[in-house]
Amino acid sequence: MTMKSHLLSTFRFNDWANRKLLEAILQLPENSESMMLFSHLILCQEKWLNRIIKKLDDSNLSWFGKVYDEGVILSEWDKTIHSWLQFLEAVAEADLENDIVFIRPSDGKKMKVKIFEIALQLNFHSIHHRAQIYRIIRSQGIAPPATDYIHTVLKEA
Repeated sequence: MTMKSHLLSTFRFNDWANRKLLEAILQLPENSESMMLFSHLILCQEKWLNRIIKKLDDSNLSWFGKVYDEGVILSEWDKTIHSWLQFLEAVAEADLENDIVFIRPSDGKKMKVKIFEIALQLNFHSIHHRAQIYRIIRSQGIAPPATDYIHTVLKEA
């Protein structure tokens, strides 16, 4: 398996898992914290892709702050996940090793990171926040959806 095909696979898995999670979030009696965390995932995908394609001034995009409401959160997720999938489908395998250079806002330092590392970070970060949201769901007495990766690849022998 190539890195490109692996990244596409992980983004498709995270799309599946996050859609199932969002369905559960929208059923919660109190979902403000979960909506904030899910919105954060959307904003991270947007900001990191922008750092690669440089469409907007990076300082205009934040990691937190904007919380999407129930009426638009799925369409906002759709936009960012499809943008990433389109980018990954179009990028050459060798270009995944390219460094992306940006200025870290917290201290003004010039930073660099490879494209494939950004893509991995987004997927790992999504897993991290799904776990936080599962805890919130459980605290409200509801069982979270089963979104383990293994459920997507198990086959009868």
